Amino acid sequence: MDQKFDIGARLNAMRVAAGLSQRQLAERAGVPHAQISNVETNKVSPSVATLRKILNGLGVGMGDFFEPERSPPKGPFFSAGELVDLTSKIATSPISGSDGTPIFRQIGDARAHNLQILHEVYEPNADTGDTLLQHASSEGGFVVEGELEVTVGDEVRVLKAGESYLFDSRVPHRFRNLSDRRTIVISACSPPYL
Repeated sequence: MDQKFDIGARLNAMRVAAGLSQRQLAERAGVPHAQISNVETNKVSPSVATLRKILNGLGVGMGDFFEPERSPPKGPFFSAGELVDLTSKIATSPISGSDGTPIFRQIGDARAHNLQILHEVYEPNADTGDTLLQHASSEGGFVVEGELEVTVGDEVRVLKAGESYLFDSRVPHRFRNLSDRRTIVISACSPPYL
């Protein structure tokens, strides 16, 4: 049985390998110094947005952080089992995301195609976090099942199955499922950010 991924140990090893102090990484990432220490010692579990900010300070993507040795299948076709799981290792349950962590599974090699296509699952209360996401990309998505609250800047809307979104990802944004049912989204982002 797989053990839970040790985010703190992995972040510490990558920071040390980059020759950065915790303070230097915090400055690069735009987060409080104590946050780096708390994550490295596993005192806190960072939200997806916070972890992304920290990894930006290292110049590392989420996929490389969680699965540095992976080599995505080449395609052009992919079975369900060939999708690259980017977040289940930080969830309490890799199947359900029952701790409120959305599950992101990537189709193929996003970097090779400069396009990230994700199958996203948001169980009830799943949320990308209080810290809004923000990155230099464009992204769009289609709600396949359920409903998803999407915040883009000052605009907030609950999208239902069949509805979609498209925006400049430099605008702060957030995704969360406030319903009592599972939500499934297919999204795309270019250039890739996870």
